[in-house]
Amino acid sequence: MMELSFLGAIALMLRAAVYSVVPIPFVVDLVMTFVGIALLLGIISMAAIVFTYAERKICAFIQVRIGPNRVGGRFGLLQPVADMLKLMSKEDIMPAGADKVVWALSPALLFVPAALAYAFFPFDAGAVLADVNVGVFLLFAVSGQAVLPFLMGGYASNNKYSFIGGMRIVGQILSYEAPLLFSLLGVVMITGSLRMDDIVQMQAQTSWFIFMQPLAFIIFLIAAVAETNRTPFDLVEGESEIIAGPFTEYSGMRWALFFLAEYANLLTAAILATTFFLGGYSGPEFLPGFVWFGLKAVLIVFLIMWFRWTFPRTRVDQILTFGWKVLVPLSILNVFLTGVGMYLLGIV
Repeated sequence: MMELSFLGAIALMLRAAVYSVVPIPFVVDLVMTFVGIALLLGIISMAAIVFTYAERKICAFIQVRIGPNRVGGRFGLLQPVADMLKLMSKEDIMPAGADKVVWALSPALLFVPAALAYAFFPFDAGAVLADVNVGVFLLFAVSGQAVLPFLMGGYASNNKYSFIGGMRIVGQILSYEAPLLFSLLGVVMITGSLRMDDIVQMQAQTSWFIFMQPLAFIIFLIAAVAETNRTPFDLVEGESEIIAGPFTEYSGMRWALFFLAEYANLLTAAILATTFFLGGYSGPEFLPGFVWFGLKAVLIVFLIMWFRWTFPRTRVDQILTFGWKVLVPLSILNVFLTGVGMYLLGIV
């Protein structure tokens, strides 16, 4: 029997408290679902606040600058709060000739799949909102919908540059979706399950998959950076070529939703790497599982931010060529080698 984790114990106590007030199983499940949704939205919002500050500090450190230091004392700790107040106070302007419904829906729809993806992650033993047998499949089915809002925003803005930016990012995301999925297929083959928690448990019993699938990890990390639209793959916001991509005509909180989704996707990529390659919440028992999970995810986030301030933006043809001619063949080769290794070891 699996030992109850710290988060699992809290969830069990909360469920018992709700049941003591309203002893109806359906109502208890509904309340717990809404509590989980509220926690996930809180994690995403807090991550966006912390990451905006952390990225500026990391950028300043790499480029030998000071970084935020005006708002909130010497270290500029209140800079994210000032940014939030600035965005909330900006005027919301809709361009003339825009498709009003599609234009307004685009930023909201972009945030939905970014938030839904968190429902499938096991943050600790027994601490997962949607622990389903096909969690990996559902995760990518949901996250794959993020490509549509970019095209919607570019098309509905009545701006040719926005539309070109939307089409470019659709091409990039679709191109790097293939190596991203193939890089995780080797892990699924070894585990023999699509449940996220089974993948973590397998690593706790054997070793982290980063040691068993090093090529897959490198491919995944590169493809994940491309999927999150960050440098050197930031074709979404190639200011020197297409102004600001599909969100050129957005302002205020609508513009902020695009970047809230970006940081949500950044954390999603880090959590995926943690779950599939770094053992998830498994670790020495002197720290709770969710703490190990958070530390590993933050390490991957730092690594991706390091990439951003180290490498220059590449051309669109170079990005697509690298994805289809290098990463896709390598990811398929990794699947083949994984199958051969499993056969030789008698796993299949």
